[in-house]
Amino acid sequence: MEKIYDVAIIGAGPAGMTAAIYAARASLSVVMIERGAPGGQMVNTFEIENYTGFEKISGPDLSMKMFEHSQAAGAEYAYGYVENVTIAEDGTKVIDCGDHKVYAKTIIVATGTKHRLLNVPGEQQLSGRGISWCAVCDGAFFKGKKVAVIGGGDSAIEEAIYLAGLVEKVTVIHRRDELRAQKILQQRAFADEKIEFVWDSTVESFEEADGKLGAVKVKNVKTGEVSTVEAAGAFIYIGLDPITEMVKDLGITDESGYVVVDHAMMTKIPGVFAAGDVISKELRQVVTAVNDGAIAAQSAFKYIETNLR
Repeated sequence: MEKIYDVAIIGAGPAGMTAAIYAARASLSVVMIERGAPGGQMVNTFEIENYTGFEKISGPDLSMKMFEHSQAAGAEYAYGYVENVTIAEDGTKVIDCGDHKVYAKTIIVATGTKHRLLNVPGEQQLSGRGISWCAVCDGAFFKGKKVAVIGGGDSAIEEAIYLAGLVEKVTVIHRRDELRAQKILQQRAFADEKIEFVWDSTVESFEEADGKLGAVKVKNVKTGEVSTVEAAGAFIYIGLDPITEMVKDLGITDESGYVVVDHAMMTKIPGVFAAGDVISKELRQVVTAVNDGAIAAQSAFKYIETNLR
């Protein structure tokens, strides 16, 4: 007979790992299912400066600390690509990972988000050949070269600052005439002589040179003028989309694909919870994801105690 966990957590980012710690400490049987490295978007973040208790810590380091904590608490970790989630007649949650299934009394969806694509010519063809969504992962390949960063939010400017320490020049391409990033990040970027800005512009296409990225073609949205930015690398940070394909048939997402929950992190389906960046909310930060994860685990514990004991 297949094991039925008390709690199955889909995703091992800060929300999922925190939920695992709280659930395990409540003496629940817990498994985290993750398709990549533990940490979610934290893994791709060079430095985190606003997580309480750490003035500055790298994303990979904080990810590993959280993962080790979850393992020490007793949570199981399993690699798997979740394809679909269904609810059996008796209320058991069935998580289909393709080559195997996981069964649980409750689930916490903590799948996070993925980088949004520009969907312009050359993007897919040159992915991995100059185009990247992770400066921490790929920035070192462009030492001494010119690169472009597309976007104007926190992630874009954080990575532009990081890249400026490695490359010859960083050109930030932004569709507006001002940045959306935190003021402290803007100040650092404007003060860095290696960072230049192309305002009011969108990417028309990525141009190939000798099998790799050679330039970014941009269009000024106000004048219509088309110009070319020389770049051996391009890092795209134009927003994030929720990873909720596996729960789309449950009817728990809003029009943008984010999971809708109440104050207890429960969806409209009993025993199905969600936490972190994947839920519909205003602020998506490591600290808010941790908060969500703790609440979701506590709510799952109360649900089991009240309904399934």
